[in-house]
Amino acid sequence: MLGQPPGWLFIVSILNFSQIWVIVMKKKTNDMLNGSLFSGIVSYTIPIILTSVLQLLFNAADLVVVGRYRGSLTVGAVGATGAITTLIVNLFIGLSIGAGVSVAHAIGSRRTQALRDTIHTVLPAAIISGLFLTLIGISCSEPLLRMMGTPAQQLPLSALYMKIYFGGITFTMVYNFSAAILRAAGDTKRPLLYLTLSGCINVVLNLLFVVGLNMSVEGVALATVISQAVSAVLVVRALMVRQDDCKLTLSKMRIHKAPLLKMLRIGIPAGLQGALFSISNVIIQASINSFGETMVAANAAAGNIDCFVYATLDAFSQTAVNYTAQNAAAGKFQRVKQISRLCLICVTVTGLVAGFAVWFFGPWLLRIYITDSTTAIDYGMIRLAYVCLPYFLCGLMDVATGMLRGIGSSITPMFLCILGVCGLRILWIVTVFRLPAFHSPQSLYLTYPLSWLITFLLQIVAFAIIFRRYARQNALVIR
Repeated sequence: MLGQPPGWLFIVSILNFSQIWVIVMKKKTNDMLNGSLFSGIVSYTIPIILTSVLQLLFNAADLVVVGRYRGSLTVGAVGATGAITTLIVNLFIGLSIGAGVSVAHAIGSRRTQALRDTIHTVLPAAIISGLFLTLIGISCSEPLLRMMGTPAQQLPLSALYMKIYFGGITFTMVYNFSAAILRAAGDTKRPLLYLTLSGCINVVLNLLFVVGLNMSVEGVALATVISQAVSAVLVVRALMVRQDDCKLTLSKMRIHKAPLLKMLRIGIPAGLQGALFSISNVIIQASINSFGETMVAANAAAGNIDCFVYATLDAFSQTAVNYTAQNAAAGKFQRVKQISRLCLICVTVTGLVAGFAVWFFGPWLLRIYITDSTTAIDYGMIRLAYVCLPYFLCGLMDVATGMLRGIGSSITPMFLCILGVCGLRILWIVTVFRLPAFHSPQSLYLTYPLSWLITFLLQIVAFAIIFRRYARQNALVIR
């Protein structure tokens, strides 16, 4: 039987892992239009993976600290907010995707003025989005938690965490929108560096607030907001000191109609897709809540672990978006076909390796989060088996989505997501899951791989059709 890992070991591993950014900071930007695609994709994707994994490690520190010093009840309280916060935030995160694609198209087509207008529209859009989210999040957090059937003991803690989190959500919006610009311009290194610095601050503040000042979920929420503010300031400064057409001048910030409309055309369907995707997860979370507090805590811990696999795979989706966008705008369609094949191969291999590794080490990983319930660990392993092992299917689905968005098609993947992911999961829960023989966590988690596979098949067919139509409209012949 695996021994229980000491709490300090997790914190030290985060700080040691953070030093990896030094290795990848040598080359500041990637030339997406020229050179070797394989090496370019790998060098572009690795910093995104490290950025995402580090972000999750720092978020995981929230659960680890409160779990070790305040018990599994607080783990469930923080974890129960995840589905709702993701649902609310995803709509506006979609706008950051639209911003990135707009920047990549302007770079690829060498439209300097359009690029400058887009850069100076993005930050005001991020601030407006953040303020709106603050209003919605603070006013709706407790009603939404009640609607999901959050256990009564966890409800006050979950509501408090959400209110503080949404109080500082503008910083998150500014970081995501600004980082999207940097990535679209080929720079995935600086977002990694800034997240590393702010994340270390998050870990230190977690320990200070929870251990030193005897706070609970409000401590980890405050630490998250403060660290997000640091990353937002750093990434905005990076745009301000650039010497190319992506340079941000604060005095020139205003909403430009043309780039805003393009951002909305791509971003709103992407945001709706993410929000609708989250609705199915909210319904699943509500179903998990019906199994009691132990299952809620187990699902929160396992979900936090399997998110590391998702973040690794999602990095290839971001690569597919920006590489496809720049090369499609430049008319390099043969290169787009090579990009799609390489991204699909890379995400499959990575998903199989990462998914198996997380499942294999699952008992040890779950003990990092949960120290007072062996039953919760057993429940957590059910989720890891049904979600992590087939997670490569989710990676294939997301890469296909990224390729579609890269050529400017955002409505199609949204509808396919509604049909293949949301529709199937909701239909399963209201029909099969209600049958006594299938009313189990296993049956609930089975909807994940089934929905990923069906949606990927639909999206890859859609990409083949839309890609050829896009080429014909540009009077180019794909060979």
